Amino acid sequence: MKKALIVTRVSGFVPQFEMNNVKILQEMGYEVHYATDLNTVVYGHDNKRLEGTGIVTHQIDFVRSPFSKEVAKSYEQLKELMEKEEFDLIHCHMPMSGVVARKAAMKVYKETGRKVPVIYTAHGFHFFIGSPLKNWLYYPVEKHMARYTDRLITINEEDYKRAKKFPLRGRAEKISGVGIDTDKFKDYIIQDWSGDDRKIHDGTEDIRKKYGVGKDCKIIISVGELAPGKNNMTMIEAMQELKDLKIAYLICGEGVMKEKLIQRVNELGLSDRVFFAGYVNNTAEILQQCDCFVFPSKREGLPVAMMEAMAVGLPVIASSIRGVTDLIEHTKGGYLIDGFAPEDYAVKVRRMFTEKEGKSAVPRDERRKQMGLWNREKIKDFSLEVVDKQMRKIYQDLLG
Repeated sequence: MKKALIVTRVSGFVPQFEMNNVKILQEMGYEVHYATDLNTVVYGHDNKRLEGTGIVTHQIDFVRSPFSKEVAKSYEQLKELMEKEEFDLIHCHMPMSGVVARKAAMKVYKETGRKVPVIYTAHGFHFFIGSPLKNWLYYPVEKHMARYTDRLITINEEDYKRAKKFPLRGRAEKISGVGIDTDKFKDYIIQDWSGDDRKIHDGTEDIRKKYGVGKDCKIIISVGELAPGKNNMTMIEAMQELKDLKIAYLICGEGVMKEKLIQRVNELGLSDRVFFAGYVNNTAEILQQCDCFVFPSKREGLPVAMMEAMAVGLPVIASSIRGVTDLIEHTKGGYLIDGFAPEDYAVKVRRMFTEKEGKSAVPRDERRKQMGLWNREKIKDFSLEVVDKQMRKIYQDLLG
């Protein structure tokens, strides 16, 4: 049987984002192998989602830092695995594992003469317009590794334009992210835009009751890893300037920043307005009960969490950064913000929910509805069906 190897630095990535590619390869007659650090699960709590998928797993002791001495160990482990299994395709993801996998594949080819097609999907280059100078240290590395890449897949326009200029062994492609299963969200599309008596599915936990949020209080929501780059601190600081409005902020996700974020919430006296939901599996059910998706992230490839919010029909307030601008048009699907100042986010949240008429404030339900409808239409271009066709064509063109 033909074999394909998928490589990611941390576990959980494949069941979270790549199962459709697994399905495509299996339908093409490939046995799919997955090389990752099974001891480091970032997406989800464990590896149970891999059970019953037919995926053969391999432990690789990846490290995050390119300067660690342990990088050599993961390189040798991957090289040995490639020599043993004789894969017919290698598809790697994430910067560190992408470099190590391509270097190992190159070495195996030199030693055996057996050329294997290598794909690298860049889910957002570290270097981008407006990124810190240190991020551009990755640029010469990616440019060099392009020589050993048969298909360099990008998921946003800025990365695609840059990748096309690399000295690729093959060529650059652009796809519409990992794909959103819009059918999964159709039962959760927001119908009642006032939010006062929004219907929720039987068996779905009522988040207003859970967190003690009144019906007359609007809920803004963020979903994603609680990491420095996601910049939730900016939105928490913005909440301090919105104390005169009945608005609550729900943060979904886990990560290294959680304790610092909770500490800041307590310092600002916002514990009755900012809530931490942890890692959630029922994202659609929660999004459907909220009124606006906020996303102050500093770096993105093409944010899945935002696409899910769009599929439900939520308006968006987000940083005007690469990946986000591929999805949201300012004033059409929400508001885009240049920079990361808390006061700018507070202004946009206020504009989203109030409309000043003298000293009074009137909910802008109709504006949010129109933005949500625009987002629902836009997200069709990023559906799983669209991405499935794009990836099938890439695999078939490369594999014959």
